[in-house]
Amino acid sequence: MMDLHDYPLDVQNCTVEIESYGYTTKDVDMMWKNDTGSEGAVQGVENITLPQFEIKGHATLTTLEELATGKYKRLSLCFKLERNIGYFIFQTYLPSILIVMLSWVSFWINHEATSARVALGITTVLTMTTISTGVRSSLPRISYIKAIDIYLVMCFVFVFAALLEYAAVNYTYWGARAKKKVKKFKENFANKAEAELMNDIIEEEAVRMSPIPSLRNRHNSTRGAGDDTTPCRIQPSFRMISSGQRYAYPARPHMGKKPQNRRKLLQHFKTKAKAFRNSIPKIKDVNMIDKYSRLVFPLAFVLFNGIYWTYYSIPVEVECGKQ
Repeated sequence: MMDLHDYPLDVQNCTVEIESYGYTTKDVDMMWKNDTGSEGAVQGVENITLPQFEIKGHATLTTLEELATGKYKRLSLCFKLERNIGYFIFQTYLPSILIVMLSWVSFWINHEATSARVALGITTVLTMTTISTGVRSSLPRISYIKAIDIYLVMCFVFVFAALLEYAAVNYTYWGARAKKKVKKFKENFANKAEAELMNDIIEEEAVRMSPIPSLRNRHNSTRGAGDDTTPCRIQPSFRMISSGQRYAYPARPHMGKKPQNRRKLLQHFKTKAKAFRNSIPKIKDVNMIDKYSRLVFPLAFVLFNGIYWTYYSIPVEVECGKQ
């Protein structure tokens, strides 16, 4: 049974066994020619060529199997096969590397070009998905993870991270603009309300201090009538001072401890979220995200490739008769 954990950088052990199942060693005794091992018994191995493998060595083994019916001789010829990686370099690894590098092009595109960057990110993600599907379709459905699966998954992660990077840039840029608009609107609204209040106060003061008796009498009669019947005709600031009425609001029913605890818990989460949001460093220029990404993404991908190829390039010793 083949072990595909290191596929396609794996080394396989192919064994050819010759054994008599009907005659014991009393009837048939088998041995390798000249009893000199694989060098004298097996010839022409160096002339064999395989499309996907390269024969790195071979060995012979003689074993004696003891069963209930007697002892049987078994001759084993083991071939050490190393898979040729050239096909996978051009069909899988190199296209995946180019797709990952293509996703980095978006870091040099203006962040306001939304359609261009989103289209590039989605295209690279879908291309990596297609490559992964094509590779898996040519392999048996095994449960464990192979070496090529790790590489393709990491390439997909890098491509998807490049797409998320633009999402972060876009959110930071438009979020900052929205905050500025809200802040400006609040300032304008506060200034406008304050100006209207000052105008009302000046107008009331001018009417009260008017030298014309008719205006003063009309103002006093309006205030006197407003105290009892129409308090809405007087400005809110004067109404709060001059009106002697007291408004009683109905008491809220007892809500119980459970809603209070829920409100306290919600307030606690809000406080924690606000503290966490304040602890995050504020980015004044969104272009800094792209500048750091131009350096971080390539370095991380080079580091991953160095670890991957170093680990799977270590030669694996396969003993004859064992996987």
